[in-house]
Amino acid sequence: MASLVVAEHDNASIKGATLNTVAAALQCGGEVHVLVAGENAQGAAAAAAAIAGVSKVLLAEGAGLGHGLAENVAAQVLAVAGGYSHLLFPATASGKNIAPRVAAKLDVGQISDITKVESADTFERPIYAGNAIATVQSLDATKVLTVRTTGFDAASATGGSASVEKVAAVAASPKASFIGSEIAKNDRPELTAAKIVVSGGRALGSAEKFTEVMTPLADKLGAAMGASRAAVDAGYAPNDWQVGQTGKIVAPQLYVACGISGAIQHLAGMKDSKVIVAINKDAEAPIFSVADYGLEADLFVAVPELVSAL
Repeated sequence: MASLVVAEHDNASIKGATLNTVAAALQCGGEVHVLVAGENAQGAAAAAAAIAGVSKVLLAEGAGLGHGLAENVAAQVLAVAGGYSHLLFPATASGKNIAPRVAAKLDVGQISDITKVESADTFERPIYAGNAIATVQSLDATKVLTVRTTGFDAASATGGSASVEKVAAVAASPKASFIGSEIAKNDRPELTAAKIVVSGGRALGSAEKFTEVMTPLADKLGAAMGASRAAVDAGYAPNDWQVGQTGKIVAPQLYVACGISGAIQHLAGMKDSKVIVAINKDAEAPIFSVADYGLEADLFVAVPELVSAL
């Protein structure tokens, strides 16, 4: 049986999380197909067809699919799900919105946030904020999975030559309609895809200090900016910068944590980073237990010195 990856896209191109999800699907065995559900989404379908390992792209186009409303995309997945043993979604806000609807309609259990494929029916996923790993076996005929993208290396975006097959779009749900969106503009790399992340915590004291201290460091390193939940709750940084169990899960090549104590909630979102650097004046801060390099210092002195040295 084949696996179906539900692509996350903007109608013109494929989002990076889809590449990691394809990598997970390839480990499930059998062919890997990708569903691109959107409006005027030929560009995204062409990008999906070029992904290494993908055998076929299903393209569903309709006005109701243009903005990725979960009600409509879930119905589209269900319309084509019959021929697949595995349905995989990125564990992003979009994927986590659609997958449970599909699992409920199929009357199967969803396995969330998988980080490893043991076999076609057995998967690993983190529990207890990542402090334990559960091995889960599913006996359901159809496996509905969300994929923690940091657990799988991205499939190559080039090298594939899959066919693109158009499928009929489902009728839009009368229960949901797209009203509008407010999209934050950001010149920096996207947080979950960035190779370097610089994060600040509550110790920065104010939004002004957060910007004054952290921005020059991020600029020097070409990094995405992140924040702890405490800093976000205090209004020092926007919600979409939050790293942690209730924020975004990141695993960059380099993670620099400034003034972050290292609560379990935060560690769950970044401890898989390849190299972790922590700057904190509290020698007992839990962040030092996961850091590869720790500097016990006042961040208001250490960070500017680091910027000048860079």
